[in-house]
Amino acid sequence: MIEKKFELRSDQAYIPLNKLLQVLGYAQTGGHAKLIIQNEEVLVNNLIETRVRNKLVQGDVVNIQGTLIEII
Repeated sequence: MIEKKFELRSDQAYIPLNKLLQVLGYAQTGGHAKLIIQNEEVLVNNLIETRVRNKLVQGDVVNIQGTLIEII
């Protein structure tokens, strides 16, 4: 399992899940991110996440394609 960290900018309280997938290259477009999420391919804090714009905050852990991404 690969582990990564994603650091929020100082002016960012959260990042939407669909944007995180795009920024990190797991989704090519917003529509692609939506499909990945709705197909239940993403876990947030060990629970299947189907909310496309779920607000990820510090301490959340996203699991996608065998990679753990901690939001810091």
